Amino acid sequence: MTNPPFNLLVIADELRVLRFLRAALAHHEYRLEEATTGADGLLKAAMHKHDLVLIDLDLPHIDRLEITHQLHIWTHTPLIALSIRGQEEDKIAVLDAGADDYLAKPFGMGELLARVRAARSRTIRTANATKNLVFHVGDLRMEPAQRMVWVGERRIHLTPIEYKLLTILVQHAGVVLTHGQLLSTVWGPDYAQAKHYLRVYMGMLRRKQKKIQPARAICIQNRRLATG
Repeated sequence: MTNPPFNLLVIADELRVLRFLRAALAHHEYRLEEATTGADGLLKAAMHKHDLVLIDLDLPHIDRLEITHQLHIWTHTPLIALSIRGQEEDKIAVLDAGADDYLAKPFGMGELLARVRAARSRTIRTANATKNLVFHVGDLRMEPAQRMVWVGERRIHLTPIEYKLLTILVQHAGVVLTHGQLLSTVWGPDYAQAKHYLRVYMGMLRRKQKKIQPARAICIQNRRLATG
């Protein structure tokens, strides 16, 4: 049985780079979607399901670390960053911002395909490991493989940020988490003091859960959070 197509989002504006990526990927069971600006790339990443994102960080008019961080927040898709900057400190900064791999330009077709194959293998292993995994906390049930959340028999529809925040709370049920820990994990270390973000999203989660079962707000109560 043949493998299903592997869907890639390519974010790049340089024609030479796009031609190279098309030539390298299009004939190896990889299905490409393209975006030529950072804004369009973020939109397509958020709206469509991809197995891997390739982004050229030398796009004009972007903050390379911010767009990497935003892609990391809004999707759960592995990300390979491409850039002409090959210094160690550049690579570290991009990887810390949320990229899974970094490929310095110029690079060969063989190396690119090897990095994509490695990302594909990790994606398949993760999917196989979690396909039957279910979290239960009281009446709250999460099915990570399907990205579904239930309270009793009713499904809750969450945004990507809400889902990520709830996942962390469920995984640490019964453990006191500080505001800083949650903010750093969900939004990144630069947001460790942005407590208003947490108040807004915690309020949204409570409202969605209480609409279904007001008496059983299991794991998103204030008592689960430390004040620090």
